[in-house]
Amino acid sequence: MGTSDRPASAATATRRSYDSTLRRSQAEQTRVQILEAATRLFAERGWSVGVREIAAEAGVSFETVYAKFGSKTRLFLTAFDVAVVGDDRPVALAQRPEFAALSAGDRRERAAAGAALAADIYARTAGLYRALREGASFDPELASRLVEAYRRQRSDVRAAGEAVAGRTLAADEAEGLWAVISTEVYDLLVNNAGWTHIRYRNWIADATVRLLGPD
Repeated sequence: MGTSDRPASAATATRRSYDSTLRRSQAEQTRVQILEAATRLFAERGWSVGVREIAAEAGVSFETVYAKFGSKTRLFLTAFDVAVVGDDRPVALAQRPEFAALSAGDRRERAAAGAALAADIYARTAGLYRALREGASFDPELASRLVEAYRRQRSDVRAAGEAVAGRTLAADEAEGLWAVISTEVYDLLVNNAGWTHIRYRNWIADATVRLLGPD
């Protein structure tokens, strides 16, 4: 009896493992759908977009969104964090390969790599920064995150500038570079003045070289 039971037990265990893996995969896909919908709608319409609208865009129920993220604020902040780095891996921007590329090549090549990185990040986040600034007027958690986002952006730009320059930057250099390579300037030039992504990227590369000087 014990011998004949083993194949059935093994099959049951395999089926349970398969079902569990499938459920995890479906749950992750649902989470991704919600984040993608939230990112689009917050970027296009600002903080005022409702959770029901996001749920409808994602093709899920209102209750599913809350079950996954708990609140509109937590959903927004998760979408924002994913957009900054491009995925939801717990790896800081300064520890990613794209950041390491800022130390390779001559100064113009390093500046071009930095400009490409900034342009790609702002293409994903400019609309979300607008929503964050809007929401910060109403939500203390968003207000705190806005302060932290600018602090982190300032720190990342300084580290990137020092990688490009190959030296420590003076305070005025670092903060001037941060002002030029900012979400707001991207928004003005690309989303208001109509610059292309490539034009903005080339301009930032040239501005970085001018600010930091030649090799």
